[in-house]
Amino acid sequence: MKGFGCLAVMILCAVGVAAQQDSIPDTVKHTNLVYNGSFEEYRMCPKRIDAVGVLSIVDCWYQPTRGSADYYNVCGSKECGVPVNKLGKQSPHDGDGYCGIYCSRNDYREYLQTRLRRKLRAGDSVRLTFYVSLSEESTGAVSTLAGLFTKDRISDTIRTLFLQKEHEQLAEGVFQTVARPFEPQIVNPTDRHLENTRDWECVTGTFVAQGGEQYITIGNFNTAERSGYTDPDSLTQLLPGAYYYIDDVSVECLNCPPPEADDLNVDSTYLTEEQPSFAVGGTFVLKEIFFEFDKSTLLQQSFFEMLRLLALLDTYPQMCIEIGGHTDGKGSESYNKRLSENRAKAVVDYLVSKGVNASRLQYKGYGKSMPVAPNDTEEGRALNRRVEFKILSM
Repeated sequence: MKGFGCLAVMILCAVGVAAQQDSIPDTVKHTNLVYNGSFEEYRMCPKRIDAVGVLSIVDCWYQPTRGSADYYNVCGSKECGVPVNKLGKQSPHDGDGYCGIYCSRNDYREYLQTRLRRKLRAGDSVRLTFYVSLSEESTGAVSTLAGLFTKDRISDTIRTLFLQKEHEQLAEGVFQTVARPFEPQIVNPTDRHLENTRDWECVTGTFVAQGGEQYITIGNFNTAERSGYTDPDSLTQLLPGAYYYIDDVSVECLNCPPPEADDLNVDSTYLTEEQPSFAVGGTFVLKEIFFEFDKSTLLQQSFFEMLRLLALLDTYPQMCIEIGGHTDGKGSESYNKRLSENRAKAVVDYLVSKGVNASRLQYKGYGKSMPVAPNDTEEGRALNRRVEFKILSM
């Protein structure tokens, strides 16, 4: 492990989970269910810290809200370099990079989210571990950093405290939206203040899965009054709240047998009964491709779909494809054509950044010219907003 105070950190982690894993032999090797848990894989070196923006360059990690999480790496600019950056000084706990999230003294919040390698099964004994270090530029520290596991991807357009919104029926035809706090499965104890700016501190714990959980969100799900705020004298009091570097996230199943094979069945992902094999001319929809609204910025929620496509191209090294972008019927023809072409290009640029030879790839924007459903319903428009790949040669 890299970073400061490694021995102390390992002791803290051991204390945090010892009572819950006495029956687990030390020799058991558990597979980390988190891709890119130490934030080492990225599309490009970070250049700046944005007050408003999306986390779009770290593989598999993204923001579930509009709170703008940050990425730091040794290859980064002065603002977001390692170990020295705009918000403090810290070496990575592991590798060359880490992320950062902010918890203000009011309800402004930043969160990190990712999708696990596979869904958890009912009865899985799961251990979450991640490491945090408080930025010296904070005014205070909190204790209630947590990990929330959910079956579905959760998101919101807010920049404040992340709340669970449910629609309740009051009477026939009458509904209201009720916002309730999320209840994370793993929460750092309220009386254990995370105020170390020199060393990395470990947040860890175990729980038994209900079954189907596949997403994890890390952050502070408590109001400021319930976050255990403290004001260490060592802080510079530049930021009006607590800013934490986050590194080395792992999710392990303690009672699962070692996996016999990768959980992603890549070759069968795009095949159907109507299309049982890959052949020249075959067209396949990339079902989990996400972009910023009305933009061509490829979001990291698309990571697993891109991973499958990368694996497919690796399995068939002679395959050449065209990436085609499509829009719904709203907007002008010229605007939609330009947007669809830029989105198709963004997918190609991602594949090239991951080592695919550019000569194997083409892109084209079809705009709204090739709908697959009527544009008079939201469901139909959603189907028309798509990215496909077509096999040009094998």
